Amino acid sequence: MSHRIYRDPVHNIIPLRDDHAEDRLLILLIDTPEFQRLRRIKQLGLGLYTYQGAEHSRFTHSLGALHLMTRILDQLTDRHNIDAADRVAARSAALLHDVGHGPFSHAMENILGVHHEQMTMRTVLSDETELGRVLHSYSSGLPQRIASIIEGTFKPAALGQLVSSQLDVDRMDYLLRDSLMTGAKYGLYDLEWIINALQIDQERDRIYVAARGVFAVEEYLQARYYMFRQVYFHRTLRSAEAVLRSALLRALELVEKGASVWCAPGTSFEKVLRRQALNITEHLEMDDSDVIFHMKQWQHSSDPVLSDLSRRFIGRRLFKAIDLDMPQDEREDFLDAARAAVTRRGFDPEYYFVEDRASDVPYYGYYTAEGVEPRTRIYVEDGYAHPQIREISEVSEAVRGLGRGYELHRICFPAEVKEEVYGLYHGKLPIRSTAVSRE
Repeated sequence: MSHRIYRDPVHNIIPLRDDHAEDRLLILLIDTPEFQRLRRIKQLGLGLYTYQGAEHSRFTHSLGALHLMTRILDQLTDRHNIDAADRVAARSAALLHDVGHGPFSHAMENILGVHHEQMTMRTVLSDETELGRVLHSYSSGLPQRIASIIEGTFKPAALGQLVSSQLDVDRMDYLLRDSLMTGAKYGLYDLEWIINALQIDQERDRIYVAARGVFAVEEYLQARYYMFRQVYFHRTLRSAEAVLRSALLRALELVEKGASVWCAPGTSFEKVLRRQALNITEHLEMDDSDVIFHMKQWQHSSDPVLSDLSRRFIGRRLFKAIDLDMPQDEREDFLDAARAAVTRRGFDPEYYFVEDRASDVPYYGYYTAEGVEPRTRIYVEDGYAHPQIREISEVSEAVRGLGRGYELHRICFPAEVKEEVYGLYHGKLPIRSTAVSRE
């Protein structure tokens, strides 16, 4: 039997059979330029500025999501009749769910003015991409079925939930993968037991977790909560993103004013700087290396702000950050005073004084059933003698506690101003001195 084998640090061996039509399709998709591009996009964006081991890519994560989808479908097939066309659509969607990501993933989405889900759907549906042509050649209806899974309109909805919901193969993989590669142990949970307990509620067309798996899902949600608190919201990581965004915003402003900003001519990145819309082919030409290459050149810019910000980013001389651990009614006065301190030192606060909030992060970390579509919620079996399927926060006190959420509000500013800003902060809350002394 002929196999394509991927060695993976999380799942060990991910096998695909090239003598099997469905697996052969997946191999062809993996080998397309559009999917191979994911090797050049870091899964954690600028996470390696904080965790030096976080060098893993969207490519490795996408293979992991595919592997988990395959395992879950194999387990569900023992109890449920899953149509072959639905199975290939679900596996393909799990593999391709991140293919539309731009450079540095979420860090640049607002600047580029795109959403990776929309770009993923365009990539899948386009006949201008090799990936789209591979899908069309397998089945004319497959691209649209995959797009509907990404969009959340696929039927049966239960299989779509495995790709995009609060308990999906995307989150299941990235928690374990990011925990391993950063060295932070917060993301560990009992994956095997969750897979074992997943079932389909055929009457309401949704995924749920059998009663035996409730504690494992609680652990999964706690892992997600702490990974956001300790990794994805880490001050150094978010500070690095703030410097990157400030440099790009400065470059965009200079170009808009007609100033000279170096860029590689005839490239997609040049169109980005000129705020020109990209077609799907141009979007898929860019990866992390395009941004880093231009930032290296901008270190020598005649504009002192762009030059300085680029040098800080390339040399990892990042902004300092303070969490605003103070009463709400005191924050505005502190923010005004801190902004004024940055300005007095000669720094333009538009680029050197950045407010950072948890709500700015896509896929905000804690679980809640409020304000989200029912299809994305987590449902579990409650009880053994007379079981009912209920939303998990109705069953679990632990999950209700997580659902109260948390607030994160911090400021990022140049290290040159830290003594003055720290002094202002200590003047407000002198007993919090240790809260700002950590690197």
